[in-house]
Amino acid sequence: MPNKATPCIDVLIDVLIIGAGASGLYCALTAGKAGKSVLVLDHANKAGKKILMSGGGRCNFTNYVVEPQHFIGNNGHFCKSALKRFNPWEFIGLVEKHGIAYHERDYGQLFCDDSSKDILTMLLAECAQAGVTLQLKTEVHAITATATNIDLNHETKSITATEQANALPITNFVVKTSKGDIHCASLVIATGGLSIPTMGATGFGYQVAEQFGHRIVPTSAGLVPFTFTGHIGEMIAALSGLSLDVVAFNERIAFARPMLFTHRGLSGPAMLQLSNYWQVGEPIHINLAPHVDIGKLLIAAKTSHPKQRIRSVLAEYFPRKLLFALQDLLWPADKDKELANLKDDTLQSIGDSLNNWTIKPSGTEGYRTAEVTRGGIATDEVSSKTFESKLQPNLYFIGEVLDVTGWLGGYNFQWAWASGKACGEVV
Repeated sequence: MPNKATPCIDVLIDVLIIGAGASGLYCALTAGKAGKSVLVLDHANKAGKKILMSGGGRCNFTNYVVEPQHFIGNNGHFCKSALKRFNPWEFIGLVEKHGIAYHERDYGQLFCDDSSKDILTMLLAECAQAGVTLQLKTEVHAITATATNIDLNHETKSITATEQANALPITNFVVKTSKGDIHCASLVIATGGLSIPTMGATGFGYQVAEQFGHRIVPTSAGLVPFTFTGHIGEMIAALSGLSLDVVAFNERIAFARPMLFTHRGLSGPAMLQLSNYWQVGEPIHINLAPHVDIGKLLIAAKTSHPKQRIRSVLAEYFPRKLLFALQDLLWPADKDKELANLKDDTLQSIGDSLNNWTIKPSGTEGYRTAEVTRGGIATDEVSSKTFESKLQPNLYFIGEVLDVTGWLGGYNFQWAWASGKACGEVV
């Protein structure tokens, strides 16, 4: 029902963007600068909530090196066009224009020196300068395409000849909201995925896509910590707070990044990256000492220091608490034996268990903590150049709602800026 405190007013607009997140705001400022009348709607009480919480409150807004291989989706070529036309330096230039101080971290990641608020303030200022209208706390009840007369509630609606003649711009969609009907020439869906529902994430964008005949690639949580149960889960929880550099890998990919033990499971960049390439039921592999062949080290130590125990040899490579947990887990029968009393094959096997620690997650922490959503609107039904639906003219999809998922490290923001820019230029 409409908000009683707000009168319902019909609005005529060139471009209606649903979603006041990263891609929606960038699309809006781009279209506004091109002279279009633009309205951005969001059901939340604030714009850019995920921008504000990203990067630990400092917003990892892009990366110095952004390539198609940093993204996954059923169509690996889809992201190429937009990324090629909007490289990181264009966004960095905007950041510098606004005097926002930033710094580089590992692997080319760029963060604000101060706060994520700086990026959101910049985007809102650019939108205001471009004449964009932002309307928050607005629920969308139904969408009607005037050509198909279909809406979310399966009702029919038509626009009379008089309404069409008087409507500037031409009305291709009528969007019923809690604050009145909006008539627009172009409709952009920038509602994001399902990750972090406490920030207002919903499946609305997928509903709109399905309404107009689009296929949805099954969704799941991405860039998300792994969870474990049983004895492994108890061991990991007991090590909560401990971090070390590892190589996390499976049959498809490997990531050399830090790993963090938590009371729920394994997190940190290595685990988040690998989660994008993990399927339920699969094991994960972790090289706990990437720069050392532990098997060879132990066998050599057996010759030079035969009376040592395994934990003494490995003390310089692992935190003490982790080392004692690992020996209880992986070589309990041999933990108090001298190296001289252990066969080379046994030492090699222990080394292999550390250089290739193989464990099976029970799952992930899910959308509650996931940074992105894997899957989404199938990209073979959307133009990679304009982001217009191939099934419904003047309907566009941008950002995370599509089946494009980036790595950790600023890639998903760069996708938001690039897809928003490409769409904003043509709506």
